[in-house]
Amino acid sequence: MENNYLILLYYCYSPIEDTASFRNEHHQLCLELDLRGRIIIAPEGLNGTVSGLKANCEKYMEAIQRDERFKSTEFKVEPYHQHAFQKLHVREKSEIVNLGAPEIDPNQQTGKHLEPEEFLAMKDEHDVVILDVRSNYEHKLGKFKDAKTLDIDNFRDFPDKIQELEELKSKKVITYCTGGIKCEKASAMLLKSGFKDVYQLKGGIIKYGLEAGGEDFEGKCYVFDNRIAVVVNAVNPSVVATCYICNEPNDRMVNCANPTCNIHVPICEACGVKYEGACSSTCQSHPDKRAYDGTGYYATQMNGYNPYRCSVRKE
Repeated sequence: MENNYLILLYYCYSPIEDTASFRNEHHQLCLELDLRGRIIIAPEGLNGTVSGLKANCEKYMEAIQRDERFKSTEFKVEPYHQHAFQKLHVREKSEIVNLGAPEIDPNQQTGKHLEPEEFLAMKDEHDVVILDVRSNYEHKLGKFKDAKTLDIDNFRDFPDKIQELEELKSKKVITYCTGGIKCEKASAMLLKSGFKDVYQLKGGIIKYGLEAGGEDFEGKCYVFDNRIAVVVNAVNPSVVATCYICNEPNDRMVNCANPTCNIHVPICEACGVKYEGACSSTCQSHPDKRAYDGTGYYATQMNGYNPYRCSVRKE
């Protein structure tokens, strides 16, 4: 199977004054290049993950970096054999990653960036704490060895957890997330809260896997495209997730076949067959349960989706 496509993951904290106009222009650019994915436009910058043919993705990266505001944008690039998304969404929001703390500006203050090789060399030092700033469903699927995790369902919960980290103020704290965007704000908030020695893994788990082999990342990395979970560790891989039903080691992510539940959890193949893709006997007996084909993946309903509906064509 030939990998003629690319998946791009990127962000850039750089002010956008007229977000409405920029959104319209950006949406049009993505349509012209037949890109699909999710892009957020906010006054603080740009955040996206998209897929497309290699040549089109290269044109897209060039277009973004030609814009003086986004010339420093760093793309995490992964080859793939098809589109990783079914739809294109380009949306305006108040933040490119929702922390709910408008006073935090990564352009003013943020943790020191560590390249993957620097992180690899530093992570096992005795006075270093590796802090996962992702949500529960993400770090339960995979995380760095000995990393400290937080009981949060959404990044908006992070500020309320800082008081639980007081004992780490004398340590070197390295934050990490999927692609680096959350760490920009998380590390900035730690500094604002009195932490002195704060770092962040530049480019997140994805860049670490691509450039440094992913050593000591246990399990898989949750991603926000149709792949759902990806292997990042080519050095000493392991499985840390467990089947939602039987608790045996398993990292096969499944959507419950009951559409009213639709919980996204690891379910092993044996339990998948036994419960027909459902996460429980209750969901198995639900009258609207979807037919299980062995994958636990159910194609997104297009519901009349039209990528041009929100576009503003150029005159």
